[in-house]
Amino acid sequence: MDFGLDYTQEQESFRKEVQSWISTNVPENMKEPVDGRDFNEDQYRFWREKHKELAAKGWLYPTQPKEYGGGGLTGDHESIILEEFRKGGVVGSFSGFLIIPPLLVWGTEEQKQEFLVPLLKSEMATWQRLTEPQSGADLANVQAKAIRDGDDWIISGQNVFISGRPRPEWSPHGPDLLHGMAVTDPDAPRHRNLGFFLIPVPSPGLEIKEMNLLPGHDQHAVFMDSVRIPGKNLIGGEHQGWQVFQTLGEVEHGGGGTAFPIDDTVNSMLKYSNDTYVDGVSIANDPVLQQASMTAYIDAEVDGLLAKRTYWMYQNKMDIVYEGNVANVHNREYECRNSTRFRDVMGMYTLLGTKEERAPHRGIQEVYQRDKAGQRHAGGSTNIARVILSRRIGISRTQERPAPTPSTTSA
Repeated sequence: MDFGLDYTQEQESFRKEVQSWISTNVPENMKEPVDGRDFNEDQYRFWREKHKELAAKGWLYPTQPKEYGGGGLTGDHESIILEEFRKGGVVGSFSGFLIIPPLLVWGTEEQKQEFLVPLLKSEMATWQRLTEPQSGADLANVQAKAIRDGDDWIISGQNVFISGRPRPEWSPHGPDLLHGMAVTDPDAPRHRNLGFFLIPVPSPGLEIKEMNLLPGHDQHAVFMDSVRIPGKNLIGGEHQGWQVFQTLGEVEHGGGGTAFPIDDTVNSMLKYSNDTYVDGVSIANDPVLQQASMTAYIDAEVDGLLAKRTYWMYQNKMDIVYEGNVANVHNREYECRNSTRFRDVMGMYTLLGTKEERAPHRGIQEVYQRDKAGQRHAGGSTNIARVILSRRIGISRTQERPAPTPSTTSA
């Protein structure tokens, strides 16, 4: 069965326009490096400005509402943009796309104008402040406290493993906002005791420290000691923080799908297999390595189809019940399986980094090995993802309905 997509002449013309922009605007030394640890301050400054240009063209957030700074384009446009951006080494937005759905669903018009518009225009950047030291993947076990003081809120607490660029010493600083939950009513029941806040950066009492971990240095610890923020930075009601977060989590856990999913590491492994010879014979002829290679390829293709299906449903404002969670669980598990398969096929070459002369394909496999060793805990652990899926398909003692998203609330 052919799952390929035939683009129209108009769409192919648009593709050439995107390709032309990349060739004119993206020099080789500004492309996304294979290893995120090699991303430097000059590249950061370059892309902060380029993202504003892309936003003005409607290409940074192609399918987001035009009235708030998005592109107002179709899913087909976004697929083409992401495909060409991937090929051209275009660095993704720093704005923090996961805050966009909660602002669209729960934000007032004033909050959309103050926060959403500059985010979609890449004039501001935000990081997601969720994981706390004591809670792990139990995000409802929030210990951060928010105390009302007149029209303001005073927040104290800690977070760990907070992802984002740039590094703390770079300029312009980042982020401009941290978004996440804090307890507003300690006497209220679980899931009804939280508020969802946007915290300005910098703020008195707020400290962000870099965590140098196995995948790299784009993780941070956040310390908040009586950080004062205005009441307008509360999204939703003061007891609706969990519900606001669920809109964010719905998209983060696969509910928005992916316009152009692709696994570069699988492609590099297949090319390595075809191009590598032992005693004059391609290792691609080895039946055991063939099995590992094709199983990895099939897993990647299935993952892409699951992500595309959810994206198609999201763009067409269809009810997404379990489809995004199926894609989310499959993605978490197949990437771990493929890490092992890559080592089976490529051996120790998978552990040669980007600075090693004999590293195949610029060291992409070594970066993948490090990333997947810890990344399965990102966005909630795999076990949490399985629990959510079981609730959606009706095999759990607890049933769960999908949270509202911009797709479903505008349908």
